[in-house]
Amino acid sequence: MGTISSSTFVSLDGVVNHMDKWHFDYVDDESGALALEQLQAADAMLMGRKTYEVYAGAWPERDDKYADAINAIPKYVASTTLGDPAWHNTSVLGGDLIEAVRALRAEEGRSILMHGYGPVAKALLRADLLDELHLWVHPHLAGIGDADDLLLNQGLTKKLELTATRTLGSGVIVLTFRNPGA
Repeated sequence: MGTISSSTFVSLDGVVNHMDKWHFDYVDDESGALALEQLQAADAMLMGRKTYEVYAGAWPERDDKYADAINAIPKYVASTTLGDPAWHNTSVLGGDLIEAVRALRAEEGRSILMHGYGPVAKALLRADLLDELHLWVHPHLAGIGDADDLLLNQGLTKKLELTATRTLGSGVIVLTFRNPGA
């Protein structure tokens, strides 16, 4: 059985969106190398429609090692409204999200990477289909957003096991958690 990991940036006050306000001061060679390492360890990417739209609008036009890797990797988009995706090597998972992801995860040895922690990641964690969560905790209080922008999700209770920590030179701490229920 394959694994699904989510890698997401989060501010100290739990904000996972509005990264233009708090994230980009912490991007450097070290964080770029770690992000590339995570991407290269994956066989495919899974994303929701919002992440897909942001990425499809940005990555195809870039030209570096990371762009080459993200443009080449097979990508799956969870969406019931996206028709024909224009970004190379992208397939749409329509219909029931949980059933579609269970089928992907059932493929032997497949490692799937997600970026962000939105509705898709939360639904997968709730259904015990998210195996691992990498939280890139930034030493920055974002002070922005509402309930939809937070790591917190009312009613989602899950005990996770801390398996690794890594402190980057920028002060970002990457916490890696395993979902024992997955």
